Amino acid sequence: MQELTRVVVRAQGTGELFQLLRDGRPRTRAELAQLTGQARSTIAARVDALLASGLVQPAGEASSTGGRPPATFAFRPSARVVLAVDLGASHARLAVTDLAATVLADHHETIAIAAGPEVVLDRVAALGAKLVEQAGRSPADLVSVGVGLPGPVDHARGRPTSPPIMPGWDDFDVPGHLHRLLGVPVLVDNDVNLMALGEHGTEFPDVDHLLFVKVATGIGAGVISDGGIRRGAQGAAGDLGHIAVPGAADVLCRCGNTGCVEAVASGRAVAERLSAAGVPATSATDVVARVRAGDAAASAAVREAGRTLGEVLATCVSMLNPSVIVVGGPFADAGEYLLAGIREVVYRRSLPLATQHLRIVASRTGGRAGALGASVMATQHVLSAEAIDALLA
Repeated sequence: MQELTRVVVRAQGTGELFQLLRDGRPRTRAELAQLTGQARSTIAARVDALLASGLVQPAGEASSTGGRPPATFAFRPSARVVLAVDLGASHARLAVTDLAATVLADHHETIAIAAGPEVVLDRVAALGAKLVEQAGRSPADLVSVGVGLPGPVDHARGRPTSPPIMPGWDDFDVPGHLHRLLGVPVLVDNDVNLMALGEHGTEFPDVDHLLFVKVATGIGAGVISDGGIRRGAQGAAGDLGHIAVPGAADVLCRCGNTGCVEAVASGRAVAERLSAAGVPATSATDVVARVRAGDAAASAAVREAGRTLGEVLATCVSMLNPSVIVVGGPFADAGEYLLAGIREVVYRRSLPLATQHLRIVASRTGGRAGALGASVMATQHVLSAEAIDALLA
């Protein structure tokens, strides 16, 4: 009875009623009336409005208990599309997806984020328009854009905040610029937050507490807690790479401090150590290639990097108590060597209660995590109760 009361309080408008249908499960008008406590006539009018919008469609008939079988209705993800954009220091991955993050068309190319916001975003808008057409959709079907950037972002304003590898981007109006070019709402976030959203929304939808760790040239994390992304007061939550490793060497980090986990366990750090030892490697990609080729020195170095990262993650596990830690990014392609090192330390150092059911796994979405997360973010915005009510108004 308490659960029914909670739903009754929520489902006041058409937008809130739509939230009950977003799981894709077909429901009858009678079921919706029972869930919300609203009159059948009210439910009928609101279902009709959602049908007219195209966001809901007939889904057949329910089993009859006598008389004519009642019609059912369900969410129609293909009603609209969103543009998902994942920008890195040297890459752009774009995808047009439906409202369930199903990719309809995608594109990947090399870019230089240092070329500046106008150059990069103009290219994104041009590619996005072409992708919408490639997906067989019209510009009118595009309802939102989600963008991931490789640096700190003020999510509320959609503007980068002193990004270290993005000259000319500080406080640039990314949403405003893309809105002028594409004419739809634009949401912006840090790339690792979106990777966490992408992994969570598509691979672990039933997990309420998840930590996504990106290991590449740098190291960062996206925190999912109680089913939602946690950005922190200034958007700096999850800046894992600049936590000091206990007992680590005084290696200078790009943040100005020494002994940060990024400075000693990132793909670049491992490549530099291998190179100094006479093993040719200049990047995380080089290290991964040597591991896959069976290079014992590279494999040992990656596992040791995993142990170092595990020292920091052990503290995170005891503090945040995630159910799943997902490890992604280019360096994670080294596979079980990195994961084994992380698991070795985390399971030994974290509180037993926190690790009782903890899983530490490799990313299941690979290089698509950021784009999928951008799609999830954009979709959450346009399908919110407030946005649906505004659309129908």
